[in-house]
Amino acid sequence: MLQKTPVLQAQNRDQTGTRYCQRIRSKGQLPAVVYGHKQAPVSIVLNFKEAVSHFNKGEKIFRLGFDGSKEKDGGQVVLLKDLQFDHLGTNVVHADFARVDLNEKIRTRVAIHLVGEAKGLKTAGAILMHPTNEVVVECLVTELPEFIEVEIGDLDVDQQINAGQVKLPSGNIKMITDSHSIVAQIVIQQEIVVGEATAADATAAGPEVLTAKKAEGEEGAAAAGAKGAAPAKGAAPAKGAAPAAGAKGAAAPAAKPAGGAAKK
Repeated sequence: MLQKTPVLQAQNRDQTGTRYCQRIRSKGQLPAVVYGHKQAPVSIVLNFKEAVSHFNKGEKIFRLGFDGSKEKDGGQVVLLKDLQFDHLGTNVVHADFARVDLNEKIRTRVAIHLVGEAKGLKTAGAILMHPTNEVVVECLVTELPEFIEVEIGDLDVDQQINAGQVKLPSGNIKMITDSHSIVAQIVIQQEIVVGEATAADATAAGPEVLTAKKAEGEEGAAAAGAKGAAPAKGAAPAKGAAPAAGAKGAAAPAAKPAGGAAKK
């Protein structure tokens, strides 16, 4: 595998910090750090396009090449441990590498590639789920695969392939990921009807607005009626106020004596 290991041209850098790294990136370079094997961390600079092109291919093992054979980490084999992205999660802004020995075992993530067309997809409404697209394995640096292929041709509806069923390319590679983690699964997509619910919501929303306006109108009419209403029984009318239309006089005429009543 080492014959295929790509070489990343690197330069040592003495300065660190957010502003300095921003200036590095503006020049088309990528800040990175190398650590491990009980040695002091070394800050380096890589060519952004060169490095990211290898990262996008899933490559994890590299050799660092410097512009001089006396560089401390010249020819050092490293393992890509972590990538940091910008706030949008699209551009790589920093890389972490760990020094590795060719005779030591390492644990790292390896991509899963699904191969074939599942027969269950011929069923109406069936979809392929791929919840676990990477697994963690333990192996020698020299035996680390770039990816692991999983054949799904015989996968049918309501069937799944777990991490424990994945065939590893070598007997010296150990699966670390939970054996029950689902790598591939065929399920029937549930159809969700939202048209009727949307129409019902729109219908219910209309009368609420009209009712609110109508209530405002009724309150206005009630207020106008109250303004011209007759005073309560026994209460004197407001000064200068005319009696309400159709209302009885403020005081009824005195009653005549009943016929035949004795005069004093």
